[in-house]
Amino acid sequence: MSKTLHNGLEILELLARHKHGLTTTEIAEGISVHRTVADRLVRTLEAHRLSRRTESKRILLGAGLVTLAGAVEQDLRELAGPILEELADTAHATAHLAVREGEDAVRALMVIEPRNSRAHVGFHPGQVDPIDRGSAGLAMLAALPPREGERPEVTRARERGFAVTSGEVTHSVTGISATLPNRRPADLVSIGVSVFDSSEEQKLGEAVMAAARRLGALLLR
Repeated sequence: MSKTLHNGLEILELLARHKHGLTTTEIAEGISVHRTVADRLVRTLEAHRLSRRTESKRILLGAGLVTLAGAVEQDLRELAGPILEELADTAHATAHLAVREGEDAVRALMVIEPRNSRAHVGFHPGQVDPIDRGSAGLAMLAALPPREGERPEVTRARERGFAVTSGEVTHSVTGISATLPNRRPADLVSIGVSVFDSSEEQKLGEAVMAAARRLGALLLR
């Protein structure tokens, strides 16, 4: 294993956990290296646009990571696009595709607004939320083996096939999500909708499960 590469990747993982950035000294302490080593590694990451430095000398993740991630997930986006558009229009709701981000978070990969609705939910691609808050994360947790002390909503989602939360990610908005079948724990993906009116919860849950199965089948081809 390359120690230098390992340290560079550790920096990226460390920065991902600190959205407001870190100083070079804090990075050095975080990965247990000398400050001069951390500075050299950070400058290398900056040269490849994987990190950037603010005017206050704090280090943040760089835009180059978006390009890399986009290339990896392009097939998923292309296959999911038509399914999300159909789901958004038929459910009259904002549809979203989310992926697991490490152990403790989920990231919104795509957000599709319905073409036939005037009310849209304030939810955007790239948004990262804790895995234990919001329907996307709870649906992913429900796809894993039961854990001691898990939220009742996760147990309920495992029984129903879809997760439901209200006001956890966006105020006054209910999220309903289901995971794609046959995914490894590290590669969990969910499809969901965000609605203001959750009176048809079961119907919407069945719709997101059907969409998840359709996308899952396409990915297995």
